[in-house]
Amino acid sequence: MYTIIDVETTGRSNQITEISIFKFDGTKVVDEFTSLVNPNALIPPYITTLTGIDNALVANAPTFAEIAEEVLSITKDTIFVAHNVNFDYNVIRNEFKAIEIDFRSKKLCTVRLSRALLPGHKSYSLGKLCKSLEIPLSDRHRARGDAAATVLLFELLLEQEAAEATFQKFLKPSSKEATLPPHLPSKIFEALPIQAGVYYFKNKKGKIIYVGKAKNIQKRVLSHFYNKSKKELDLCRETADIDFELSGSELVALLMEDSAIKHHYPIYNSASKRKTKSYAIFEYSDRGGVKHLAFNDAKIIQNPLITFYNIRDCRTYLERLCMQFELCPKYCHLQENVRECSHFLIQSCKGVCKKEEAVEVYNERVDLAISHSLEASQNVVIKQKGRNANEEAFVLVKNGLYLGYGFVDLDVQINHTDELEHHLIKQKDNVDVQRILRKVLLETKVGKDLVFGVG
Repeated sequence: MYTIIDVETTGRSNQITEISIFKFDGTKVVDEFTSLVNPNALIPPYITTLTGIDNALVANAPTFAEIAEEVLSITKDTIFVAHNVNFDYNVIRNEFKAIEIDFRSKKLCTVRLSRALLPGHKSYSLGKLCKSLEIPLSDRHRARGDAAATVLLFELLLEQEAAEATFQKFLKPSSKEATLPPHLPSKIFEALPIQAGVYYFKNKKGKIIYVGKAKNIQKRVLSHFYNKSKKELDLCRETADIDFELSGSELVALLMEDSAIKHHYPIYNSASKRKTKSYAIFEYSDRGGVKHLAFNDAKIIQNPLITFYNIRDCRTYLERLCMQFELCPKYCHLQENVRECSHFLIQSCKGVCKKEEAVEVYNERVDLAISHSLEASQNVVIKQKGRNANEEAFVLVKNGLYLGYGFVDLDVQINHTDELEHHLIKQKDNVDVQRILRKVLLETKVGKDLVFGVG
């Protein structure tokens, strides 16, 4: 038994304004429920233009809570069918969730079924498909009109030679058919790798509408299809193709993603409109001649030694310098308003704050820490896992600027950093990239396997 369903909504908030359900036994309609629904929200003018449903029309209509029992009754023990089923199914599930009812059902998508059983059509939108198949469709964009046309389309699908096998395949618990976007061929999803890289969602015209990165591309892409947020549902409805590029590592994937977003400006990538706050470490000497390492808002620092993009990373870096060069937490401003340092973590201070060490001796170590910071942040190569077992990846920073990333075959001998530039995929430096790289450099000590200084 099937229930063939269509809903109209308020648009962005996806609250139901009209619902129509036809109960279908495989040969004929045995029951029907159709109703306007008061969404308890204003209907935007563009929705009224599309559907003809306005605020006055639904003012005296029942709320979804008031018709919930009828919806549950007619859909009980049936397979939920709709044209682009994930949209209608998730809208109804969310309405039930709002009244603390967990609505679940097996589902079939007539878009995906039509692609499988009626191949070759230029468009599988309900209006265009009905026109090409000569299925009568009246009251377009009204729930009953669209649901009635979907019933006729469903009947036609059931009559196809491969219908039984296709329906069984789509209904298998392991099948992704009911989860994938309606316009995305399953073979494209199945071809996605389980490796690290970036992926590109494209619409019917081949335009990139979303860019993402992942350690496992296929798993991450699938998570978009399970996400029930309005943004993800809209993204899935527009997705007709997915392309990808392997990166070998999550770091290179992050850099590739940043570059792709800034190049393509995909409509579903939310570009943050708030400015990123940065913090700078700087040096100054007090009246006693002691050199301090301090941090503050980067906007007010004229000659920063090194810049970070959150306060936690800034403090973490100063703590490392303190321990590595045996500096005083008080004079690194990790402890404020104390006469002598008593840091819970850093116990390496040699006593300059207690006048047990000469200021000149202490300042020499501060100078060493400053030189180390400048060198480490100016020139570095970050080695990463390659896209396959026969190569390595690298990220190159020179004179403090991010130059890009690249891949080198293992049988190629690299004797000097300059030789890496022959393998470099050049990229533009920006604040977001610096934030990504700063975090990696904080987590990895210079001189270890992943990071080494450039000569």
